[in-house]
Amino acid sequence: MRHTPRYLMTDPAEVKALVRAHPWATFVSATSNGLVASHYPVLLDETGGDGIVLLSHFGRPDDELHELGRHELLVIVQGPHDYVSSSWYEPGDLVPTWNHVTAHLYGTPQILGDEENYAILSRLTDHFEGDRPGARHLSEDEAGTRRIARGTVGLRMRVDRFDARAKLSQNKPAHVQQRIVDELGTTNPDLAAAMRRPRELGES
Repeated sequence: MRHTPRYLMTDPAEVKALVRAHPWATFVSATSNGLVASHYPVLLDETGGDGIVLLSHFGRPDDELHELGRHELLVIVQGPHDYVSSSWYEPGDLVPTWNHVTAHLYGTPQILGDEENYAILSRLTDHFEGDRPGARHLSEDEAGTRRIARGTVGLRMRVDRFDARAKLSQNKPAHVQQRIVDELGTTNPDLAAAMRRPRELGES
């Protein structure tokens, strides 16, 4: 991503919060056959101590296409984003933009064995089923879901480095930022909320 110091996110806690709120990720590998991209949900391994550790799974044969575990993997997590019209700026300020919160996470994944993979799949399912009415769990048919799980490969990835941005109109005066927040408040409340936070912290 473009290196703009005022937009940098350097706190791992902020990146973890982004992953928790937006767990649908893009996985990118530079393989011997060229670039490959896939999309899967991710969870944080909250038991790993310091640092950022991701848990996920690939459907076969994506693991082979990515040459999973043989090289560094890029995981992209995209938070709230939207177009910002220059009509919300002051007269004469004519260049619009796109506000976003995005993290690029880098690491070499560890391939999990069958038992740990099944545990991760169960955890993913339980997490996203949550408390919704009629929530289902893999344990309801362990034999059947274990058979299906053989078509997947689990992974754990400790993030070695990350490059993250919260581009939220920090370069605009406070009253223009507020106008943008007001405009986005009805159409993209998540992005409006993200914009409020740095302003409240006085980082504008």
